[in-house]
Amino acid sequence: MATLKPTTAISRPTEVLFGEGRIASTGELLDRLDARSVVLVADPAAYEQSGASRVLEPILADRDVRLFTEFSPNPKDTEIAAGAALLVRRPPDVLLAVGGGSALDTAKLLSVCATQKRDPREVILGTAAIDRPGLRVIAVPTTAGTGAEATHFAVVYVDGVKCSPAHPSLLPAAAIVDPKLTWSMPPPLTASSGLDALCQAVESFWAVGATAESQEYAREALRLALEHLEPAVNHPSPASRAGMAWAAHLAGRAINISKTTASHAISYALTSKYGLPHGMAVAVTLGPLLVLNSQVGEHDCVDPRGATHVRAALDELLRLFDCRTPSEARERITRLLQAVGCPTSPSEGGVRSAEERQEITSSVNVERLGNNPRRLNTQMIESLLENAGID
Repeated sequence: MATLKPTTAISRPTEVLFGEGRIASTGELLDRLDARSVVLVADPAAYEQSGASRVLEPILADRDVRLFTEFSPNPKDTEIAAGAALLVRRPPDVLLAVGGGSALDTAKLLSVCATQKRDPREVILGTAAIDRPGLRVIAVPTTAGTGAEATHFAVVYVDGVKCSPAHPSLLPAAAIVDPKLTWSMPPPLTASSGLDALCQAVESFWAVGATAESQEYAREALRLALEHLEPAVNHPSPASRAGMAWAAHLAGRAINISKTTASHAISYALTSKYGLPHGMAVAVTLGPLLVLNSQVGEHDCVDPRGATHVRAALDELLRLFDCRTPSEARERITRLLQAVGCPTSPSEGGVRSAEERQEITSSVNVERLGNNPRRLNTQMIESLLENAGID
């Protein structure tokens, strides 16, 4: 049993149970939390296909359990408001979230919105302060990618626009990371979720918000992802599934401190407009961005620690990739994308015209661009999308 180390951004640690079969410990965890009433926030397909239902139903049989499944793959603020209203009328002792990032983020948002006195939309948009503790959440991921069980932020859409509210109360009270729950993931989902974890590890390493602690998590997450992602997609084994489950969790710990950078910022339109799964949408610009960031100078360095500090972090990244140059690392990322059956560039993902590149550039999340170590302009982003002219 491990405990997430507290950081200056987090007010409480998360208890983490990791290992094959650890979902069977849910009953003991609920007893220690003195939780008799439970709201189960679950993705129905993941809940059944992962095997979670077979284990949890006997454990939950003697407790007061309500099921909440009324959320989309990309949760909406209206869904959170409707769920929070139910919880206000009858608060549970614990929210038990089972599924991928959408289920976990939904539970985290419900936990906070249900305890505030303001409208959930205002809480999500940040126009109303979160001034009351949230309900306790136990997060049980069934995918190996988002690391949402380890973060103090969540994703929700308001009028079609992606929002990421952040607050210490969004951090789950406990997480059960059971690799066996990921065994049923098909290859495309394994690839996309695993690439999300790998990209989070890389971006956390070079982020302006990176610390020694976040880099420690990112270093191990990247090592595990490079070793286990391709086997988990093409020849899955208990070892590769366990390696990716822990890599995803550690990458979540890393971005919980550092947050993400330009690859994530650019990815949102690639998903919403071109249908690229999130992890793939992030990964198609990761290699070019590594090259671009390696060319940082004092004149365009955003990190207050300076360009020398950024280049040192990137040099260590190259060693982790077992590469001598940024271009070699870019090629290694391209080969990995090919090996797991993913597009290797935005153009392969459907972005082919200058007009399309300009449209995506205009929609980039500015906040995450500010966390990128090198200042990016419109021309640089369009070059990334074209996947040419940056070596």
